[in-house]
Amino acid sequence: MEITAYSLAERFVGLKEAKGPTSNSHVLAMLQLDAGWVVDDSTPWCSAFLNYVAWLLRLPRSKNLAARSWLTVGTPVPIEQARPGFDVVILKRGGGDQPGVEVLEAPGHVALFSGLEGDTVFCLGGNQGDQVSVVGYPVNRLLGIRRLRA
Repeated sequence: MEITAYSLAERFVGLKEAKGPTSNSHVLAMLQLDAGWVVDDSTPWCSAFLNYVAWLLRLPRSKNLAARSWLTVGTPVPIEQARPGFDVVILKRGGGDQPGVEVLEAPGHVALFSGLEGDTVFCLGGNQGDQVSVVGYPVNRLLGIRRLRA
């Protein structure tokens, strides 16, 4: 059985930020992989989680805590061809009018593609409710899907 990014990420489901003045050492290690300046797990860590999973599997990664940095990694895939395993979903974050894919520094969210049901894209990722979980997002928030490996 081949270990995919998705199957590895599933092993982390339930991993949570620590509440209060302490940090979850696992989340902190993920953050510090590419950002040594991070001192606690209150820093947004969706991209850190994916970078960690990709690092463990020696897959291409963004090496950046910005979720939209994943728009430059891998190969673009249309949502109709997305599949769980190695496809990364990049989403807009926040309310109001958000910039498009050309603005990598804007707010975003990144996770692994889990499935599509109607107008909802399901994603397995970190920092979803302060933990690793599967959550559905409206397709209209989609900025792109990237395949890390064929």
